[in-house]
Amino acid sequence: MDTTEISYTQIASRQVMDETIRALQSRNVLAEIVETKQEALERIKALIPAGVSVMVSGSQSLDEIGFTAYLNEGGHQWHNLAKEVTAEKDPERHHHLFLQSTMADFYLGSVHAISKRGELVFASASGGQLPAYCFNSPNVIWVVGAQKITNNVAAALERVMGYWLPQENEKQRRLGHGGSFIGKFLIFEREDPSSHRKLHLFLVNEPLGF
Repeated sequence: MDTTEISYTQIASRQVMDETIRALQSRNVLAEIVETKQEALERIKALIPAGVSVMVSGSQSLDEIGFTAYLNEGGHQWHNLAKEVTAEKDPERHHHLFLQSTMADFYLGSVHAISKRGELVFASASGGQLPAYCFNSPNVIWVVGAQKITNNVAAALERVMGYWLPQENEKQRRLGHGGSFIGKFLIFEREDPSSHRKLHLFLVNEPLGF
């Protein structure tokens, strides 16, 4: 049994990163290593074509690489669904737009923990981003710091509950939102190739998010 401990904040070794990428690719995730936050941002900008709709889940990792600011500043030719959803004040219309946004041409977010065997673990209060990740969006992009790699799914769940959630809870309190909680978990095993979806994962060789 592999009992090697991987720190919640320490970047995984190159060997572990390479092993994780191979495991993800075997599960039909288009995974690759990028060295820096800036490289991740440039790869994403090059990947998303003009004229498509783009939606993001709330992600500190996307904030840290500069994608959130780039999307909101408008120096692109995409349809920013996130801005449209946020701007809608009518509750019924807002809910309808949010549901539609899970079918965005490109949906971006991060991963809360990743097993070096290739499983991805997501935690969410509402579960709003999970339909896009599982089925609805034809193109999903995840940006993940290499400090989030764990040995297996059990360790990934421990990372989420014991490390990510307290950090996220404190962040939400600082923002005046009253804290955070986990309402739904998603353990992503693999993508069915018959779905014809494209799932990209950029594993960044720098710490990102919690």
